[in-house]
Amino acid sequence: MCLRLFTIVRLSCLILITVLLFHCCYISCQRSDGALTVVDNPGGNELDTEDGSEATVQEEDTEEDLEVVHPTDQWQTLKPGQAVPSGSHVRLNLQTGQREVRLGEEQLKYWMQQHSETEDKHPFINPDELKKAMKKIKEDLNINKDSNQEESVSSQFRPLEELKKDMAQLDLLVETDIQILRRLLNQFNSTRSTEEKLNILHELEYMVHQVDNAQNLCSMGGLIFILEGLNSSDSKLQENSAFVLGSALSSNPTVQVKAVESGALQALLTLLATTEHFPVQKKVLFAVASLLRNFPFAQQHFLSNGGLQVMSGVFQGDRNGSLRTRIVTLLYDLISEKEQISKTSLDFMDPSHEERVRQYSRVTLDKELVETNWCSLVPQLLGSSEHDYREKALQTLIVMAPMCLEQYRTDGSLLTSLISLKTLYEEMVNKEKTVEKETEYFVEIVELIDNLKIKIR
Repeated sequence: MCLRLFTIVRLSCLILITVLLFHCCYISCQRSDGALTVVDNPGGNELDTEDGSEATVQEEDTEEDLEVVHPTDQWQTLKPGQAVPSGSHVRLNLQTGQREVRLGEEQLKYWMQQHSETEDKHPFINPDELKKAMKKIKEDLNINKDSNQEESVSSQFRPLEELKKDMAQLDLLVETDIQILRRLLNQFNSTRSTEEKLNILHELEYMVHQVDNAQNLCSMGGLIFILEGLNSSDSKLQENSAFVLGSALSSNPTVQVKAVESGALQALLTLLATTEHFPVQKKVLFAVASLLRNFPFAQQHFLSNGGLQVMSGVFQGDRNGSLRTRIVTLLYDLISEKEQISKTSLDFMDPSHEERVRQYSRVTLDKELVETNWCSLVPQLLGSSEHDYREKALQTLIVMAPMCLEQYRTDGSLLTSLISLKTLYEEMVNKEKTVEKETEYFVEIVELIDNLKIKIR
């Protein structure tokens, strides 16, 4: 019995020893699989896990000869086979699966202390010494600037004579605008080719848009050649000559005076009264308008030479309304220009303005418009199908109302046209509103009609 009990106790001890050995082997295997262990440590290096817990990764020493990483104050990723100095903080990023390292608290403290000592070693700069140094630098720069300014300018730019010599060797010719104008006029005078003359006129038209070039053209006698082109029997030469003249006259008082003195106005009116070519008529009207605008002396000569009668013939002969619109627009500009000058307050007048008022007082435009029947001609443009033509006619009729009031009131066709046009444009305004389109243009035309009807009453 005792032997049996002893045997059982012995067997139990063997089993217990075996279990303990297996347990120790299991723990040893778990420790040897990696050099990192994850332990709960709220005060250590934090890792975000799926359940929200925090973990700290501790690095164990290895006996292998590994590449040593020099950590900084920022987290950096550890590659396989790399080692870190003692005291460094190492963590396992559970999102990326990478190990990361940075300086430990002691290392970081030491690093910051060293950095502070390095900054303290920088020498202090005295503000007075800095001012003296800057003053000396400025003085040196001024001396160098004065001594080298002439050399720098001469090094950047080459003399004109030297450039001309170089270009002469390259068979190039440098021409100023005056030289080009003189060359073109000589070619125009010497050639008999119509095609070449047209090319020259085309180049001149491009150049005379500049005020100085237009004045230089006149001083060289260019107006004589242009007037010869107007008197030519070739319609192309007439058209292009009138185009050049109109471009040179635009907003150029000096050329306007010389054109009137050279007889350009009579030549333009003669060509306008005799030609039937639409392109020529259009360019001549452009030249006449450029000559008359803001030039009361030319306007007076225009009226005394029967300019309104010539315009009346062109107006009645126009079929598509384009020339009519140009003529009506010119009349509107001339009437508005004179009214604007007369409305200027006497308190703001200077001697030159007083002279302009005196010159405009000699222009009997109102009387001439009534005598040449323009009070009945302008309303004819309302019959056009173009909205722009109707708008120009309404604007001109309004400014002519003081001089043409009696004719307006007795002109039954005018009153009928105004009623029908107002109905038409009011319907167009309502129609455009339904489709949410812009109606401002048509509303303005309706307002012009109402203003004219008020003046007629």
